[in-house]
Amino acid sequence: MSAQIRKDVIVATEHIKAPPEVVFPYFTDPALIVKWIGDRAELDPRPGGVFSLDMGEVVARGVYITVEPPYRVVFSWGIPGNDALPPGGSTVEVVLTPDGDDTMVVLTHRDLPSAHIGNHRAGWEHRLGRLRAAAG
Repeated sequence: MSAQIRKDVIVATEHIKAPPEVVFPYFTDPALIVKWIGDRAELDPRPGGVFSLDMGEVVARGVYITVEPPYRVVFSWGIPGNDALPPGGSTVEVVLTPDGDDTMVVLTHRDLPSAHIGNHRAGWEHRLGRLRAAAG
């Protein structure tokens, strides 16, 4: 697992011992997403559909932009009440690539304010490790 910052963009990768068809719902099914990130989720995985995730004291709000099962999902991401990163203020793209019977996950988080990049990099690195355990 690694999460790097490239020109103010976070690129996190994780290898999961499951095919994309198994991994993809962990980004679209409320019961599965909370197994690796968050405590509560309201998800409507279609373009324009709600993306709402509660992670303890932190909440993320946005909408799904692109949903292409089982290989790609894009959603906006932001924090209510945060002027620097309002709901929908940044974009998360997840690409799932088959690797034999496994999946390579590449998560790219764009448009984050510089003050939020470090925490989000560490967060994605930690959470994708949890995704590996949950989905693999």
